[in-house]
Amino acid sequence: MNKPEQEYCEHLRLERNYSGQTIDSYRRDIDKFFEYINKEGVLFDKVDAQIIRDFLTVEIQDNDISHRSCQRRMSALRSFYDFLLAKNYVADNPFRFVHSPKSEIKFPKALYLEEVTTLFDDNAKRTDELTKRDQAILELLYASGMRASELCGLTIRQIDYKTRMIRVFGKGKKERLVPFSRTAEAAMKTYYASLRPTLLERNHADVKSDRFFLNHSGQSLTVRGLEYILKTVESKTGHFCGLHPHELRHTFATHLLENGADLRLIQELLGHESINTTQVYTHVSQQAMKNQYELYFPRAKKKSVK
Repeated sequence: MNKPEQEYCEHLRLERNYSGQTIDSYRRDIDKFFEYINKEGVLFDKVDAQIIRDFLTVEIQDNDISHRSCQRRMSALRSFYDFLLAKNYVADNPFRFVHSPKSEIKFPKALYLEEVTTLFDDNAKRTDELTKRDQAILELLYASGMRASELCGLTIRQIDYKTRMIRVFGKGKKERLVPFSRTAEAAMKTYYASLRPTLLERNHADVKSDRFFLNHSGQSLTVRGLEYILKTVESKTGHFCGLHPHELRHTFATHLLENGADLRLIQELLGHESINTTQVYTHVSQQAMKNQYELYFPRAKKKSVK
């Protein structure tokens, strides 16, 4: 570590009160840039905008670094050079004249209806003890579009089977009502009557959990535990589709949109603060339409005749 970099790390620790982990992250970004300019024979106080652009090109194209990681790296280096400027190590900050690369828009992945149906049918054929719980989880995630944290925090009192509605407490404890399907209702009732009491008996705590979904020890389900359950579903059914709570949430929203649901309704069901967040599903729906077109239209993949 050179002297300016060492001084900067001390500045972050003592004056900015950054954590050791954050400082290490900054240091790695700075080291990566210094490694590049040393290889190019450029002194740190002679760096210009073109050198920075070349560095970004190498990082993105040759080293396959994501745009988001490059943005973070640029932020760290911009801050570092601000420090160097204040200490008179450099005459200006060239990072102030170069824009960070725009992040790629990562559109959510959604399963086709046929994939959902096959996955659910095959999971229901399992014979192990936790099948009924896992089936209820799959059905409810897809039928309600609930977030992972919302499903894990779900209590028995929040469920109204008469109206088939769930009172969900989302981000910022914001409350909303979400309907669920008859197939989800059947799976939930089966799990609650035949498996949940067995799981609850394994919990020897004085106060039993009131959460609807429990882990194999009868304790409240965590988000990490939920993610693990879905990975287990993949291995037990043989359907490896990157199954994740968010994937089923995205699938729920996409299927609603494809079948004519209003975007404002989907916004309300998902608990989005802004319609702009929900707007991403219009792209997903269009992409799905394009995929289906190219799959089924006979001349979609034929090359034009010159």
